[in-house]
Amino acid sequence: MIARIWHGWTKANDAPAYEEMLRSEILPGIERRNIPGYRGAELFVRDGGAEVEFVTLLRFENMAAVAAFAGADETKPVIYPKAEPLLTRMDERSRHYRVVALA
Repeated sequence: MIARIWHGWTKANDAPAYEEMLRSEILPGIERRNIPGYRGAELFVRDGGAEVEFVTLLRFENMAAVAAFAGADETKPVIYPKAEPLLTRMDERSRHYRVVALA
């Protein structure tokens, strides 16, 4: 299993709109793509005063599934055009981690 992790930040007053977009449009839209090997997502939100940090964790069976989602440059973030104006800054690259389950 591969975890794809990406960070983005919004102004505090844009955070509710961005979170709603992630919950109602972006993450369901990824699900609707029916990408072989896509295994779901999690969203983490941390309030930080003037900015709010969003962390997305997408799960894939392998790097081939990541490439099916992200394209040939697997580290390039996939940013939805409607969401980009809400972001004050973001990771320039997504990171991928091998998921290790502990018994």
